[in-house]
Amino acid sequence: MTTFLKGHGTENDFVIIPDAENAIELSPATVAALCDRRAGIGGDGVLHVVRSAAHPEARHLAAEAEWFMDYRNGDGSIAEMCGNGVRVFARYLQHAGHATEGDIAVATRGGVKRVHIDKEGLITVGMGRAALPEGEVTVTVDDRSWPARNVNMGNPHAIAFVADLAHAGTLYDPPPFAPANVYPEGVNVEFVVDRGPRHVAMRVHERGSGETRSCGTGACAVAVATARRDGLDPAVTGAPVTYDIDLPGGRLTITERPDGEIEMTGPAVIVAEGELDADWFAAIETVNP
Repeated sequence: MTTFLKGHGTENDFVIIPDAENAIELSPATVAALCDRRAGIGGDGVLHVVRSAAHPEARHLAAEAEWFMDYRNGDGSIAEMCGNGVRVFARYLQHAGHATEGDIAVATRGGVKRVHIDKEGLITVGMGRAALPEGEVTVTVDDRSWPARNVNMGNPHAIAFVADLAHAGTLYDPPPFAPANVYPEGVNVEFVVDRGPRHVAMRVHERGSGETRSCGTGACAVAVATARRDGLDPAVTGAPVTYDIDLPGGRLTITERPDGEIEMTGPAVIVAEGELDADWFAAIETVNP
């Protein structure tokens, strides 16, 4: 039997597969089956929990972080990072006795992330610095188009400020963007409206997952794009800037510091634990070798 857990961070939900020695082969088909909300466990992605020393992509990070978040999108594709996923990953490490309140490090394909678990249950993740590639980007939904800010948080984002979040449409399919070569591997697209001073709301189409209830890297990208739109750059002003970001699944608080470091604070919850049926698990690999 293979143990699994289910968790979420502001309703961005994940199937968690503990596999310290990297002994479980997770093919794209297996990940997609696990994330299927009707025929599987259901989730926006899979958090494969592996010791860094046991994974070829993370071995070089083992001295900095004992655990590697081998993250997969809901369609089975591999992703560099997932901000909500890191919080849920840290909550799992605490749940399993691998971490306690305080500071821990988590290895990801986007580098080592510094995480703090506080006594009230909130988790803060050091998300690194944002890159702001130059060049104009446009996103389109139906007959509407908007200029979008290109922000990279270790994964790519296009942020469009709109008058109404309903203008984003269903977000079942990836919103078209232009020019076509600006995001060769696809992009996460955020639609943003103002709610008040230092307060915005957003919806997101996550690359490989469709619309999700929350996106941590997306919230960070939105905070940076909104700050620049508002004429605020902590590197220039010398003062940190904080935005509350409302997502369909809850609120995240994002702070950008004068040195460029971005911190994301929000909840993370483990909701279930169980065992995958061995025959079901084997059948996936038999049908989709």
